[in-house]
Amino acid sequence: MEIIVHSLDETNKLGFHLGQLLDKPSLITLEGDLGAGKTTFTKAIAKALGINKTISSPTFTILKSYEGKYRLHHIDAYRLEGTSQDLGFEELFDDDICVIEWAKFIEDFLPKERLEITIKRLNEDSRLFIFKPIGLKYEKIVEELLK
Repeated sequence: MEIIVHSLDETNKLGFHLGQLLDKPSLITLEGDLGAGKTTFTKAIAKALGINKTISSPTFTILKSYEGKYRLHHIDAYRLEGTSQDLGFEELFDDDICVIEWAKFIEDFLPKERLEITIKRLNEDSRLFIFKPIGLKYEKIVEELLK
């Protein structure tokens, strides 16, 4: 399931729409090269959840949490590559909404059911969003998103 957006505004609208469809618990994973728009997309999800704080990449802190309609945990797993220790994220996954950038680095710690999104940069303004829902809940969310 794929969507092409042609501007930052369209990216924000897509992320906002997804955020409106989420309830807790939800797990969204984001993959894509640097500059693909992972954090921008997360900001739009946060806005839909009523979060007014500035959302920034948690690259150095690994985890940032925000309060809104639901609690949102924004995780950047890039620096966790190769870790074998228990990360203690299970509680977050079970209770809240989590968006994880570079989730492939902590694949073994993730719940099976989730919405995997890959963002590919097509040019300066356009992005290809590839949605892979795993589980009935996420299949329904993607169906609604693509309407």
